[in-house]
Amino acid sequence: MENSRRDFLKTSGLIAGGIALSPLAGYGYNSSVDDTIKIAVVGCGGRGTGAVAQALSTTQNVKLVAMADAFQDRLDQAYKSLTSKKYKNAKGEDIPASAKIDVPESRRFVGFDAYLKAIPLADVVILTASPGFRPQHFVEAVKQNKHIFAEKPLGTDAPGIRKVLAAAEEAKKKKLNVVVGLQRHYQPNYLEAIKRIHDGAIGDIVGGQVYWVGGSPWVRERKPGQSEMEFQMRNWYYFNWLCGDHIVEQHVHNIDVANWVKRGYPVEIQGTGGRQVRTGAKHGEIYDHHILDLVYADGTVISSQCRQFEGCWNRVDEAFVGTKGRIDSFMNNNTVLKGYGGNVIYRHDGKNDGNPYQLEHDVLFEAVAKGEHKFNDGENGALSTMVGIMGRMATYSGNVVKFDDALKSEINLFPEKLAWDAQPKVVPGANGEYPVAVPGKTKTV
Repeated sequence: MENSRRDFLKTSGLIAGGIALSPLAGYGYNSSVDDTIKIAVVGCGGRGTGAVAQALSTTQNVKLVAMADAFQDRLDQAYKSLTSKKYKNAKGEDIPASAKIDVPESRRFVGFDAYLKAIPLADVVILTASPGFRPQHFVEAVKQNKHIFAEKPLGTDAPGIRKVLAAAEEAKKKKLNVVVGLQRHYQPNYLEAIKRIHDGAIGDIVGGQVYWVGGSPWVRERKPGQSEMEFQMRNWYYFNWLCGDHIVEQHVHNIDVANWVKRGYPVEIQGTGGRQVRTGAKHGEIYDHHILDLVYADGTVISSQCRQFEGCWNRVDEAFVGTKGRIDSFMNNNTVLKGYGGNVIYRHDGKNDGNPYQLEHDVLFEAVAKGEHKFNDGENGALSTMVGIMGRMATYSGNVVKFDDALKSEINLFPEKLAWDAQPKVVPGANGEYPVAVPGKTKTV
């Protein structure tokens, strides 16, 4: 798999033709005349609004200067929310929102091309649009020599992931900081426990389980006169070109932890899934459950479960078994490494742990302020996303999917044209229902 990845990066035409290395690259510092770090947000939904608030809550001199979204109402809601919040300066003193936010209407951009107008105005871009747009936004940010906070996942299909991998390689050359919203990498209990696992505290990892089993997210009903493109974008969670299915959009967190613990990515995946409780047209085309075997290069199998059922047992967590001991949970103070004799090898004390969503922004903006190149989450974020996509390929097809084959897939989910009157590639049939993958019949690679 590693050779396949390297070969891809060497031969990718994206590096040669699509993301030219700027002569200004490599300085790793913001472009403002003072110490202000200017930020732009692309994607003004709930996660984008939250990420901006966290960026503005760092101890650096950060100012929001541009906003972009496909929808005017979503941008307006985000602006209203952000300007109504309270902020503090580096001394911990209360300051007005106007000291942190300077986004006149002339720098509030709406439409499919809004990102092209917002990104050039910033030093750091926050990429939080629907995941299907992440590759084009990520590529443009690297092309424009911007530091990046990108929410997970980093794409929804293999062609998009290949673009992100090529751009991540260029980001390294340009010494751009890239932080991806797989926030467990900045969460103290995960950092401390996994460091000890890698140091051999519980021996070689020979098995494990990763879970995101919980309830179902929001549904946005179709409105009269709404075009198919608008309906899908408003209801983005239920369409693969936008979301990737919840195994990609949500369960990527837990899959990424398995990859982190194993220090690699599965070489193959097989599994099963379907639509058991969410079956209506308003739920688009995605499954409501996936059960997988993640098979790593040394033969280790990590079991993976994700489902979105109401009224059932829930768990969002990971557990791993080693030759000398185990860890049964990463939940806060339950993060305990145990030997098989019952001895406690390590127990995490999380009383003073910070919020990982805030911590990931703290480290990013500190690095930018100091002119340091410390973070490059792009490659891992793309590859962990690709593992989620592999899982979807496996459950949709009912076949074993190998990493190399999945990464080379030419199945492109993205619409041929972005316009409100354009049609996505998947549309309802005569009965109003969307086509849904059928194992044994659906081709995914």
